Amino acid sequence: MARQFGRRKFLIYGSATFGTSILLKACASNPTPQAGESASPTTAASPAAAGSGNTIKVGILHSLSGTMAISEKSVVDAEQLAIAEINQAGGVLGKQIEAVVEDGASDWPTFAEKATKLIDQDKVATIFGCWTSASRKAVLPVFEQKNHMLWYPVQYEGQECSKNIFYTGAAPNQQIEPSVDWLLENKGKEFFLVGSDYVFPRTANTIIKAQLEAKGAKVVGEDYLPLGSTEVTPIIAKIKQALPNGGVIYNTLNGDSNVAFFKQLQGAGMGPDKYPSMSVSIAEEEVKAIGPEYLKGHYAAWNYFQTVDTPANKKFVEAFKAKYGSDRVTNDPMEAAYIMVYIWKQAVEKAATADDMEKVRAAAVGQTFDAPQGQVSLAANHHLSKVVRIGEVRDDGLFEIVSSTDKAVAPVPWNQYVAETKGFACDWSDPAKGGKYKTT
Repeated sequence: MARQFGRRKFLIYGSATFGTSILLKACASNPTPQAGESASPTTAASPAAAGSGNTIKVGILHSLSGTMAISEKSVVDAEQLAIAEINQAGGVLGKQIEAVVEDGASDWPTFAEKATKLIDQDKVATIFGCWTSASRKAVLPVFEQKNHMLWYPVQYEGQECSKNIFYTGAAPNQQIEPSVDWLLENKGKEFFLVGSDYVFPRTANTIIKAQLEAKGAKVVGEDYLPLGSTEVTPIIAKIKQALPNGGVIYNTLNGDSNVAFFKQLQGAGMGPDKYPSMSVSIAEEEVKAIGPEYLKGHYAAWNYFQTVDTPANKKFVEAFKAKYGSDRVTNDPMEAAYIMVYIWKQAVEKAATADDMEKVRAAAVGQTFDAPQGQVSLAANHHLSKVVRIGEVRDDGLFEIVSSTDKAVAPVPWNQYVAETKGFACDWSDPAKGGKYKTT
């Protein structure tokens, strides 16, 4: 799985695929009903072979080809690193983990097809997979119908809480909302929202607009580009017109649009001194692809940066570079993917079985792990508590951490700024509550 992109090769490849790949978070054109609202399985999984013999089979389901491969291969690398470490340390329940790797091929129906294959034919004990919300939405009915288990490592828009998914990326209250609060405190109260025309940016901006209204701040403009579009000149003109004296740009653009956007923003003389931007889809690999010279001084919100100073992160970064190359960087989705394998291992050991989904699910709740980002714990709503960090892009393309919570923030999947989901919560430890219940 190792890949050795030189920067030039990375840029060329990234340029060709960036628009529909790296930063894409959500693009389900026909999203399934909200997960967790009626998550009653109709078929029990029977992973009879998952724990047989001397191995435990697990599925890895990411895009190894197509537009998303450039991002998801790194996540696979992180998952394979965790599996290799666990196996080297003796495995799980005395058995080695055997990964069955499938290619979702950046095609959402293929993800559903491969998930079905991993469950029914390979009889894996669990699946680590997906990046985009589109792929997660595509496989969600498979996991709920078969009462199986997916571990999902990427930050997302929330508004979902499935019994059959463990979400190890950030919920909006662990990334989007605190980044808005930080901007209000440090950069201004007038915001221009820029995004790609997909579910994730639009949902994120719905949350941001509700949050800004509640805080007495102002959205002076909002605009979207089709995914992959590089026609950013009109948007930059709109920003300059709406914010003639400068202001905050909240960026949920995806793909090639970011390359064109930041280059033209700089070319227009709209630097981060007057037009600071906050991105929620640009991490170390994306900065490397776009070019640090265009992003220096701008900000991103994540739970993990490669520059996090913890013993666990030092070990993680060293191990990753030793396995895949010193020129590689680590980022937030990779860290979330790495730790979810370990948390699953802990749950299996507590349950004393890899095959019984109900026992493993119950054992997973409450698991803690000394992650590279800091200690995390898995809540009853199947999301992780996470440290929230704001990073400023440096000359070297890494992030200087300028803000960090003192401790991990509890996850809130149902957004409390959005009227339709305000007052709802999720608790899979209580059958009477489940995926969505009213708290007030």
